[in-house]
Amino acid sequence: MLEGKGVVRETDMPEAMQTHVMELAYQALDLHEVSDYQAIAHYIKQKFDEAYGPAWHCVVGIDFGSCVTHLCGSFIFFHVEMMEFLVFKDGKDLTESKEEAIGVVQKAGNNDS
Repeated sequence: MLEGKGVVRETDMPEAMQTHVMELAYQALDLHEVSDYQAIAHYIKQKFDEAYGPAWHCVVGIDFGSCVTHLCGSFIFFHVEMMEFLVFKDGKDLTESKEEAIGVVQKAGNNDS
């Protein structure tokens, strides 16, 4: 387990959700080897899916880049000592079908004229 305090680098999450994700990070670090990034990320993602609905993503590691689209109020990037955590909810509505998504893109393209 890492003993350091979690430090938020960037977020638009409500404070209660920030506290929750950091608690989950510490739990994951207690349950898994510090080097098992995938197991740590899976644990946090699973718990957030259970608590706040599906489509959460979690990236855990020492050094990584990212470029993501997320729903407002669902993004946090923080670190505990040298380990970094990126957690966000996908900006895609899961109830929208592929055909509806294509239709929206086509309609938007037709509005340019």
